[in-house]
Amino acid sequence: MTTAFDVPAEPLIRRTAEKLKGFEQCTEPEWAPFVKTAIHKEKAPRNSDWWHIREAAILRKVYMKGPIGTIHLKALFSGPKDRGSKPNKVAYGSGSIVRNALQQLEMAELVRTVKGRGREITPKGRSLMDNTAREVLQDIIKENPELGKY
Repeated sequence: MTTAFDVPAEPLIRRTAEKLKGFEQCTEPEWAPFVKTAIHKEKAPRNSDWWHIREAAILRKVYMKGPIGTIHLKALFSGPKDRGSKPNKVAYGSGSIVRNALQQLEMAELVRTVKGRGREITPKGRSLMDNTAREVLQDIIKENPELGKY
């Protein structure tokens, strides 16, 4: 059985983002076009679909890393903060984006809260990710048939 561990992250996230658009609970907030995704970023994202892509990336991280909290998710979307002539330091990603995305994924019943441990994926979310991974793998095999034996 194909899982999210078996396919590359980028096509899996793109395909999952397309599927998340179909959920009425997963909608882009009104402040999304104006916000930066982290303090170390200089500008807002150029991709108009960035909200669904970020939700899909968060869903994949929750799938891969088990019960995980918002602080660890913020750290996964971190980067170097430019401090001029001083050495760069790590800056976390936006906590508001992570929290809102997790709340929407909870309303869609793809993620659930585990008391004291963070969020984990539900069977519905696991099924969505596994089915999407299977579709991605089939597309990869269509493009390159030699990979079918692996």
